[in-house]
Amino acid sequence: MKVTIEIDCTPEEARAFCGMPDLTAAHEAMAKGMEARIADAVGAIDPETLLKAWLPGGLKGFEAMQKAFWEGFGEAGGGAPRGSGGGGTG
Repeated sequence: MKVTIEIDCTPEEARAFCGMPDLTAAHEAMAKGMEARIADAVGAIDPETLLKAWLPGGLKGFEAMQKAFWEGFGEAGGGAPRGSGGGGTG
């Protein structure tokens, strides 16, 4: 014998029927707290501090990184790096 029971209810109704607590208020409070913490963290980010962390030497460090990048391309391509006077089209 096979018996099938179909119950049409919302998740909230199912939780109430099974005796589970309603955590909607707690969830909203935690979400608001997380949102506030994220907003504080994003607001505390200083672009100058980030730039100093990413490029310790400032623009000179960026120029050195760019030069190494182009030298790597020159070596990988088999030609002379850009700006070295050889292999350019003019």
